[in-house]
Amino acid sequence: MFTGLIQALGKIKLLAESQILVSLESSSNSQIILEGLAIGDSVAVDGVCLTVIDILAQGFVAIVSPETLERSILGKISDRYVNLETSLRAGSKLGGHFVTGHIDGVGCLQSSVETINAWEMKFTAPQTTDERWERQIAPYIVAKGSIAVNGISLTVADCDVDGNWFQVAVIPHSFNETNLSHLKPGNLVNIEADILGKYVAKFLRHGSNNYSVLPPALEDNSTVNNLKDITPEFLVENGFI
Repeated sequence: MFTGLIQALGKIKLLAESQILVSLESSSNSQIILEGLAIGDSVAVDGVCLTVIDILAQGFVAIVSPETLERSILGKISDRYVNLETSLRAGSKLGGHFVTGHIDGVGCLQSSVETINAWEMKFTAPQTTDERWERQIAPYIVAKGSIAVNGISLTVADCDVDGNWFQVAVIPHSFNETNLSHLKPGNLVNIEADILGKYVAKFLRHGSNNYSVLPPALEDNSTVNNLKDITPEFLVENGFI
């Protein structure tokens, strides 16, 4: 589990079909990644949760599955900056949102415009992956909701009703300290939709017939006797969605 708050930048190189080398530059931020890092640990590389199999003086080697290479952009980029974050430790601050490191699909940067106090960046589906975007990303894009772009926890500032595109306002600190500042229109990015939104969507799709125990947040609600009483209207009224 990750927070979407990037700790350092690195560069990747595909060593073999199932391994990538992540090289870190000499900086205090790089030491945050390497400090306490052990073989078997998880590190988010551009939002992709990878397992460390070797630790080097200024980097590490991670294993990557064919599924990950196919679903993300890791197999399509080389010698480009990637965002890095070590896994969330018990007791750590959750400054972003819950990021699992499991990529839903690939997005494409349409535009990046500098304003007075932010960078307005618009993303949509690449033409080659419209179907995956429509199925696995679009349903979970909501205004003011959370989304992870290259592992960065961001808030959706605007989107269309069908989730065909979304826009985020990135503060200068996040823009300058991540690889967003290196992106150009047309570049591909990893997208992970909000895990909480996925659970709500599944519940609403399949109804409550398969559930017999109320979630803890609803146990004390006197208007709910069982999950059959929970409707989309009820969730909106009580602030769940």
